[in-house]
Amino acid sequence: MSEESLPPEDGPDALPEYAERVLEVAELIPPGRVLTYGDVAEWLEEGGPRQVGRVMTLYGGAVPWWRVVRADGVLLPGHELRALDHYRVEGTPLKEASRAAEGHLPRLDMKRARWDGGGRAEGHT
Repeated sequence: MSEESLPPEDGPDALPEYAERVLEVAELIPPGRVLTYGDVAEWLEEGGPRQVGRVMTLYGGAVPWWRVVRADGVLLPGHELRALDHYRVEGTPLKEASRAAEGHLPRLDMKRARWDGGGRAEGHT
């Protein structure tokens, strides 16, 4: 992004426009629901799961990052316990881990937890 494309009030620390859009979608996801990285890219009609993941890695700390997830429902490596706390507080549907699962951590129940973007057309640009 060039300096010319930034609004005048934004300085050198401003978020790239794509990152702002990704974070706006993350903030729309209701408590107890999730979207995959690919869902967010599809919503924006730009980028892909890796680009969304990169934005969440770099800038996602200020938004409900635990609501943007892997498509397989596996909890974010390195952040599993923090995410699990959020999921339990919000009532996000989980599948209990099998004894063979590493660390015996549950996974997201993607069929029940995935948000359909209800009301999306109203705020979608």
